[in-house]
Amino acid sequence: MRNVKVSKLWDQLHSSYWFIPAVMAVVATALAFTMLNLDRTGKAGIDYWWIYTGGADGARSLLGAVAGSMISVSATAFSITIVALQLAASNFGPRLLRNFMQDTGNQVVLGTFISTFIYCLLVLRTIRGEGDGYNQFVPQLSITGGTILAIISMAVLIYFIHHASTIIQVSHIIENVSDDLDKGIDRLFPEKIGRSIPEKQEVAEIPDNFDFVASPVRVTDSGYIQAIDNEELMKIARKHNLLLRVESRPGKFVVKDSDLVMVFPGELVNQKLTKQINDAFILGKERSEQQDIEFPINQLVEIALRALSPGINDPFTAIRCIERLSAGLSRLAQRYFPSPYRYDKDNKLRAIAFGITFEELVNSAFNPIRQYARSDTSVITSLLQAIATIATYTSNSKYQAVLRHHADIIWQDSREGLSQQDCKDIQKPYDSAIESLENHTLPGRRK
Repeated sequence: MRNVKVSKLWDQLHSSYWFIPAVMAVVATALAFTMLNLDRTGKAGIDYWWIYTGGADGARSLLGAVAGSMISVSATAFSITIVALQLAASNFGPRLLRNFMQDTGNQVVLGTFISTFIYCLLVLRTIRGEGDGYNQFVPQLSITGGTILAIISMAVLIYFIHHASTIIQVSHIIENVSDDLDKGIDRLFPEKIGRSIPEKQEVAEIPDNFDFVASPVRVTDSGYIQAIDNEELMKIARKHNLLLRVESRPGKFVVKDSDLVMVFPGELVNQKLTKQINDAFILGKERSEQQDIEFPINQLVEIALRALSPGINDPFTAIRCIERLSAGLSRLAQRYFPSPYRYDKDNKLRAIAFGITFEELVNSAFNPIRQYARSDTSVITSLLQAIATIATYTSNSKYQAVLRHHADIIWQDSREGLSQQDCKDIQKPYDSAIESLENHTLPGRRK
């Protein structure tokens, strides 16, 4: 993937609460100096009715009131944001705090208030009256700009009140996570390292003594693999004429000094090569959806499991999560999962990187919810309906077998956890799921 490190840096900046406010503060500073320069040079016309025409004392009072109110509103907005983060952590899981931190609306609101405060301070310090011992200077255009910023800030405050009450709604949170899943699917599938070759040719080029002759490159730090610079790995393999087998994938936690990549031939492994390969892996303290398609699925599952906990007991939220999972898995069922064997432009095998499979994603989505909801008729019904929906989007026999397996174990668990009457209610959605699986239909080509 190109520009992986740049993408990671942007992701970190976008997830921070300081970047956008800092940029807006710099813009406000530049705007203040520009407006003051126009006032000093007299290049700005002031013959309009909306331009401030009062004296120095009135200007100080106006800007002082705006600056004081902005810092107070900023503190209030920050407090509301912290409360929203606490609610998200307790009700939906701490992993979802990242989604709240990435909310651009909150960052822009905080940046607007801080920018207005800084602008007013910079203009306020230049105001001089007749009794100040200096030539009188009342920057009328700059003061008018501060008034306009105050009006904009009030509009932003109204938006923030609405936005703060919206972002903590469970439907909004589920939709945002689902959007992350859809974007991840479009971004990662298919994702190629080099050029893919049919499997019969791939397997034949793997040395028989690979596991005995290859040497490991060990990870130099502990953390979650957030992204892998695939193009960089291919360059390293071509430059040194290597065959690399990646031992882990994005989303997995690696321990310091554990095997990261197996290198063939092993005698070429040295300190310099170890550093180059480690630099191609971006590690972090937490998982990221940049190259980890399982992460948003786990987030939806976490919301569902918390909703099904005895303290909350909200099956309707769990059902919403299952519906979003079915939509994401339906998209995945239509995508090409790239081969783990990757060739360079000369058709030479350079890398073996086993990514996540459709079966593993379905297991991650359905197994935890099934285990928690085996005595809830509505959630079990929703799971079976999700399987029926996904089945209509694929004719892949392997995918069909995975879905059939989950339909069967959901049915078996429900018979153990539900009453006889509830089992009868589950029979119809189970039969519908099996029928969809047996028909092997695709949209637009129904039998």
